[in-house]
Amino acid sequence: MFKPKYPPTDTAPAPAAPPSTVHSPVSLRRVVAPAPTEVASNRPAVQLTPGSTLTLVVGGAAVVLVVGAVLVSMLLAVAITAASVAVCAVTVRSILKSDRR
Repeated sequence: MFKPKYPPTDTAPAPAAPPSTVHSPVSLRRVVAPAPTEVASNRPAVQLTPGSTLTLVVGGAAVVLVVGAVLVSMLLAVAITAASVAVCAVTVRSILKSDRR
């Protein structure tokens, strides 16, 4: 079950000997590829209507407000936790100090 399964070995026939090459004088001409041309896009350009612009602005403002509210609430949670830990530390210190007397 846990043994790896390997694919079967390649059973392709061995390559044949390469054909003999006969060197003959060849005219060397440089072939120049044509310059690439820009392909015109079939898609129309994005056109913003006043309604879609308003929707984008309102949507962006909503996202900014929601993200801001989340970040502020996280900061507030950290601040409240720090304050409660500080109060607990002062209380424990007071109890230990009064216990030594």
